[in-house]
Amino acid sequence: MRSGFALAAAIVFLAGTPASAAPVVARAQAGPVSDRVIGALSHRLFPLLDAIGTDPGGVAQLKAKPGVAAMLATRAERRAACTDDLGCIAQALVWTQSETAVLAAAVPEGTSSADDGSAAQARREIEGINTVLRTYGLGQLPRYPQIDGAGPIDPMEVRTRLQAADWLSRTPRARSIQALDTSMDFALALLDVSDRTDAIGFDPLMAGLNAAPVKRARSLDWTRWRYSAMIVTGVGPETPDAALSPLGKYHIRLAAERYARGDIAVIIVTGGRAHPRATRFTEAEQMRSALIDRYGVPADAIVVEPYARHTTTNLRNATRLLVALGAPLDKDAVIVCNPGQSETIASAAFAQRNVAELGYAPGQVGRRVSPTELEFRPSPLSLRVDPRDPLDP
Repeated sequence: MRSGFALAAAIVFLAGTPASAAPVVARAQAGPVSDRVIGALSHRLFPLLDAIGTDPGGVAQLKAKPGVAAMLATRAERRAACTDDLGCIAQALVWTQSETAVLAAAVPEGTSSADDGSAAQARREIEGINTVLRTYGLGQLPRYPQIDGAGPIDPMEVRTRLQAADWLSRTPRARSIQALDTSMDFALALLDVSDRTDAIGFDPLMAGLNAAPVKRARSLDWTRWRYSAMIVTGVGPETPDAALSPLGKYHIRLAAERYARGDIAVIIVTGGRAHPRATRFTEAEQMRSALIDRYGVPADAIVVEPYARHTTTNLRNATRLLVALGAPLDKDAVIVCNPGQSETIASAAFAQRNVAELGYAPGQVGRRVSPTELEFRPSPLSLRVDPRDPLDP
């Protein structure tokens, strides 16, 4: 380390160096930088708003729509009135129903591929922003507090996360809608600083462990099979460091036995990194390993769905994978699980839960072939992206 005298001498020497002797560095005007993590999360959670941000002129066009500029000005004033009060800022960024209606009406049709149109998708994405702000910024409990949300954290850490999210949301990011409103980037930053970027944890999903079954699926004649897929649902463990729950092991035995009959095209194992909170194990990966190692099921017959955190999304996400594999949706799949879960899936209460949590049925649950098997006809409605569940939209 230099002494204070040596450092001072060096400063004096440099100060006395003629300008002509100093190197000349040409500086280009720097633009906003890209953030690969936030960019991927933005595209996954908020595809419509993300598309507007990545379209040159998209923000300006939206601002020019009737009522939008005035609505945004009101939001900006509400945010400015908070000065440095971080809780107030997070609350000020929450969209009201009237503000949501104005923006949703201004989004051009065709901006989203959602089956119910761009306005409906815009409303879902704005509600998703509100969900993240309330859950990760304002401490509101999520629907499933045992596994979702930030969990119990120190109040000083809460403040630190809010401060970082505020600064990040106002630091330019390439291909964002910050020029329209900072709430989306504030929400994305909250997820990032809370280490809850679960929604992109396994992208690209059709590569890696799924590369071999995807390749095999391209050559399948789906008409040859009784069922397009066997959907093996998860039962997450509640014991720390448990890789697979006791009932999960039972599901795998059932799946291996059912696959051996030879009338199912692919196996979809579905279950995310949810139980218990902050587990390092992904249930679908553990089920895949058990099927291969314990029962000799071919790896290219098993598709991993590693995001689902609930039985509702087990079925929804399995449907999305069937679409990605090119499987026909007018062909039945079969759900394999323990008798208790099977009875639940067949119940009217489960149908109501799908409508309450997803807004639709991810498919039609058919006849119960046995206590551990139900037929299932997948629905294309499952393709809707819904960031109101920001860990698995």
